[in-house]
Parts: sequence; C-alpha cells; structure tokens
Amino acid sequence: MHILLVDDHALIRDALRAILAEVARDAVIVEADSARSAMGIVEGAPDDQIVILDLGLPDSDGLQLLKAIRERRPRATVAVLSSTTDRDVMAEALDAGATGFIPKSVPRAVMASALGLILAGGTYIPPEVWPARQPGTTAVPDARVPTAADLGLTERQLHVLALLVEGRSNKAIARSLSIAEVTVKHHVTSLMRALKVQNRTEAALTISRYGWRLPEIR
Repeated sequence: MHILLVDDHALIRDALRAILAEVARDAVIVEADSARSAMGIVEGAPDDQIVILDLGLPDSDGLQLLKAIRERRPRATVAVLSSTTDRDVMAEALDAGATGFIPKSVPRAVMASALGLILAGGTYIPPEVWPARQPGTTAVPDARVPTAADLGLTERQLHVLALLVEGRSNKAIARSLSIAEVTVKHHVTSLMRALKVQNRTEAALTISRYGWRLPEIR
C-alpha cells in the first residue's frame, strides 16, 4: 500500500504518520508539502495509491489538485483532511471524487477509524454533510418515516448505530460499549437489514433522511 500525505504543516504530517502506523502498519508512506511536489510524487507512484490531501495548500487550490489527481490517476483513492467544516466545500470535494472527508477537528479516535475505513475501501462522510449528499431528493414525509421501534431496533443496536455513523470500526465500537467484537458484527448485520442498506455510508444517509436523534456515546 502506497500512501501520500499532502499537507504543508509538518506537525500534521507527523500526527498522520503516527495514526497510520496503527491502521496501516505495512504501508509505504511519503510526504509532500505543496501541490507541485505532490503531483511529482503522484506521477511516479502506483496507479492505486492512496492520497490524504489537505485543501489549504500554499501553491494551489486543494480542490483543483484533487481533480487533477483523479484525472491523472483514476484508480487512486483520495481522502480530504481539512480544517474547514463548510458543508458546501465538503460536498464539492466528494462530488470531485474524494472517497472521504475528514475534518481536522475530529477526535483522534474518530480520525483513526475514518482513515481505517477509507484504507479498507470504504467512504467516510462527516455528519455535517449527510443532507448535502442527496441532491435532487426530498425529505421523507413524516407519515412515511419509520421509527427505531417500527424497525424493531433495540437500545443496544441504537448505541452501535450511533458509533457506526461516526465512522468507528467494529473493534472501536466494541471497546466503547464494552461488548465483544463478534456481538458488534451481529448488531451491524441486523442494522443493515433493518435499514435496507448495503454499507455504513448508506446507513448514515438513511438516518439523516429520517431525522433520527441517536444517543450520544461518551
């Protein structure tokens, strides 16, 4: 696995390296502090490389760099790590081909889970942008919105769901709720079936459309 970290702040790159050492121990990690150096590395890296990209670069608009990378390397995975939490910027990055958007303000555990999810082939979408991910759709009318009780979800399953839509891994959820990881897997399977979705991203979007208030897990 080849991972390129693109950020002009050395401390941020150091922090990302430390997290990636936990979730991608065998990865080859290289760094770039500008768009120019990033594109040079992208040109010589494997087609299926993974790029973790900051949008606030000194020599280029990050969104333009994202589009350039996706154009040159369509098979590359590009995840955005940014200090902005502007919903329109998040949506624009995702529409440009980013496979995830991680605000720098998220807790370290959430960042680790989000990166792990992206490296495993998934997509991380922060809660702030869920409603913006379905342009052209309308909210489900109140009469058609099922409740958790309607779907037969238990209190424990709602706890799992709350952590799942934050991007937590099964292992992290098990640790937070003090239950076995295999139990979490069973709950996740049941949740996907009840919500009629195929993955965690779809689950998050569905919860957003339903307007459910999930429990806060500390």
